[in-house]
Amino acid sequence: MRTVAVALSLAACALGCATSAGSRAPSPDPAPARTTGTPGTPGASATTPAPGAAGRGALSTPSADPFASTYTPFPSRPTVIRNATILTAVGPVIRNGSVLVRGGKIAAVGATVDAPADAIVVDGTGKYVTPGIIDTHSHIGAGSVPGGRGTQTNDVNEATAPVTAHVWVEHSVWPQDPQFPRSLAGGVTTLQVLPGSANLIGGRSVVLKVVPSRTVQGMKFPGAKHGLKMACGENPKRVYAQRGPATRMGNVAGYRAAWIQAEQYRRKWDKWNADQKGDPPARDLGMETLAEVLRGNILVHNHCYRADEMAQMMDIAREFGYKIRSFHHGVEAYKIADLLAGDSISASIWSDWGAFKLEAADAIRANLPLVDRAGARAIVHSDDPSGEQRLNQEAAKSMAEGARIGIPVSEEQAIKWLTINPAWALGIEERTGSLEPGKAGDVVLWSGSPFSVYSRPEKVWVDGAMLFDRSDPRQQWRTDFELGYVPVAPPVAPGGNR
Repeated sequence: MRTVAVALSLAACALGCATSAGSRAPSPDPAPARTTGTPGTPGASATTPAPGAAGRGALSTPSADPFASTYTPFPSRPTVIRNATILTAVGPVIRNGSVLVRGGKIAAVGATVDAPADAIVVDGTGKYVTPGIIDTHSHIGAGSVPGGRGTQTNDVNEATAPVTAHVWVEHSVWPQDPQFPRSLAGGVTTLQVLPGSANLIGGRSVVLKVVPSRTVQGMKFPGAKHGLKMACGENPKRVYAQRGPATRMGNVAGYRAAWIQAEQYRRKWDKWNADQKGDPPARDLGMETLAEVLRGNILVHNHCYRADEMAQMMDIAREFGYKIRSFHHGVEAYKIADLLAGDSISASIWSDWGAFKLEAADAIRANLPLVDRAGARAIVHSDDPSGEQRLNQEAAKSMAEGARIGIPVSEEQAIKWLTINPAWALGIEERTGSLEPGKAGDVVLWSGSPFSVYSRPEKVWVDGAMLFDRSDPRQQWRTDFELGYVPVAPPVAPGGNR
């Protein structure tokens, strides 16, 4: 009987941890020496100073990451999937094609590929292959389960002040949240965990690989930029009604005041970092985050529903010289789709959620296809742990609505809503999000078209390592929290139902 101690020694793998070769996979994040971020080198680390030695904690250095990624890909073997329908997210559909993954990377894609003799061969006849799904808007890990009174698992909103740019949501992420393996089983290989929308500025987001790990550092996507969560409209107005801001004009004044301070802070530190004359300025974690946005080192993700408010947020961004990377929820994005396209802002939106509060009243089901047709980057996001497991179905609903109103969306285009477009929004499009040689081997094998309600992921690879196999319980990640509580499900034959 496996004990909790053994599970911990396997880095919470609980996959049964079988590799493609049939052996037990080692921990993806062996315990490193204590490290601190090396200034100027995202994701790099240096040995912790000896006791009594001067640290860097008093200094504000661009691109510093004191909580650097320790992610290490799982062991993998060369794998070729043959005779499948392939949606690459960058080109036309490939019928009866093949994908070769080797060394954790996509090695070849096409009608035929040359695979090494020792490659594992997966028959994809009648099935589809896509890149791993990427969700730009998740709260899992920080808004963990089980929920409810007394569980203390919801650490998403630091609702203590309208501007909390100093908080980092990764410090709330619990790697044992049982929602992670369920998202992986839905084909999600990368996600962005965001702070909530209670505040005008809610803090830093983090981009994670959906993999077993003892620590959040072991899940962090190496080198991915942080995001900044901002929110406009009803949520901060409601939360701070008795403390201020209490109106939308108060919201806007609050953003502007924060950016004015941040620009002053940035100038002081840029000057000191350039010449290092005299004592350094006082470090402020909140201003440091906003200064990094102004330098282009942090990407802005803006919760906003109404078209007029999105346009105002674009004006604020222009006033202070930063870019909004993606509007989230944006139920009225269709009204300003041309503005989004013109300013290279993506729209991370739902297929059919809306009308649950007044600012969401003008939601329409054709939002995604209309934004897409205007030339903006349309993205299907979840903001919901259940929806995150079924993002392919969300895209399918928008395809159907597009067809109904005369805007047909092909499978080749719709797959971009789930993969390469969200990769762009997170700044990782050169590394993942499409099936191209040299990119990460983040791959999903579907039982049929991913845009059919009857299809589901059969196998999921992350960096070339198969971390989910629906037909093999040993290849299904179970978190430490589940051990001893959640029974092991019986295996399911491909195409079967449970």
